[in-house]
Amino acid sequence: MDIDLLAKMVKEAILDHDMVTLPGVGCFVAELMPSTFSDKGYTINPPYRRLFFSPRQGNDTILRDLYVDANRADGVDAPMAERILTEFLAEMKEILKVRKTVVFPGLGRLRATRENHFFFVADEDLDIWPEGLGLAPISLKTHVETPEEVASAVAGLAELMAEPEPGPVLRQAQEPEITPEPLPEPVMEPEPVAEPEPLVEPETPVEPEPEPDSEPVPEHEPVPEPETVSEPVPEQVQEPVLQQVQEPKKVQEPVKKPFPKFWKVFLIVLGALVVLLVLFALAGRLAPGVVDRLLYSPEELEILRY
Repeated sequence: MDIDLLAKMVKEAILDHDMVTLPGVGCFVAELMPSTFSDKGYTINPPYRRLFFSPRQGNDTILRDLYVDANRADGVDAPMAERILTEFLAEMKEILKVRKTVVFPGLGRLRATRENHFFFVADEDLDIWPEGLGLAPISLKTHVETPEEVASAVAGLAELMAEPEPGPVLRQAQEPEITPEPLPEPVMEPEPVAEPEPLVEPETPVEPEPEPDSEPVPEHEPVPEPETVSEPVPEQVQEPVLQQVQEPKKVQEPVKKPFPKFWKVFLIVLGALVVLLVLFALAGRLAPGVVDRLLYSPEELEILRY
């Protein structure tokens, strides 16, 4: 058995089946791919059948049965075909791990990565879908412009972009001029003439007739008129008005918050600690023996002396 026979059997089996198992290596899988667009959406590519490799193991015996049918005349049965196929695929797997590529004529190349993961690269002209025979890409471009048409279109654009030549100026007399109508002058109304006032004749004074003598009326004492007492205005009503006018508004001064007692106590304690530390440092300089007696026991002092 050789690689050419194996590739021929795989291609023959994959035309009728979607998966063909290589015992101990993996399996070839074929799937139908839908139509696609290319050339910026102007070309429709037909559907096709894609072939790829999978590391999973199947349970089919398609390759074994094909090998038995091809070598039945030589007395090859199913167990012998399975043994031959298994030994050949195990040897091919070791070669693939070393060389990283095994060529399947008419199909493509089975390759391996550095970590020995297998994958398949099919040939560009591989056709494993008989139902798609005659399908070709369809172009949506209905017309292809010739060089002459492109040149004429460019010339037309140049004429459109050229500046127009100045033509004869049309006379303005063709359009009738509209003259504004004169406004009517305002009519001045005559001022009314003042009529002369009529002359009034002076009236002659009429002399009063003498009244007859009457008896003298006794004079009475004049009756005193009652004095009007003005009610005093209550002062309570006027005082608040005067106070509101006379007294200026007082500006409320900000209330000073008293210094919290907690901070006072904290500052006093901190000052006392600082003073004690200073006194302790002075005592350590002036009388170190006294400080050692306070800090260490007699046994520890004897150990420190030695």
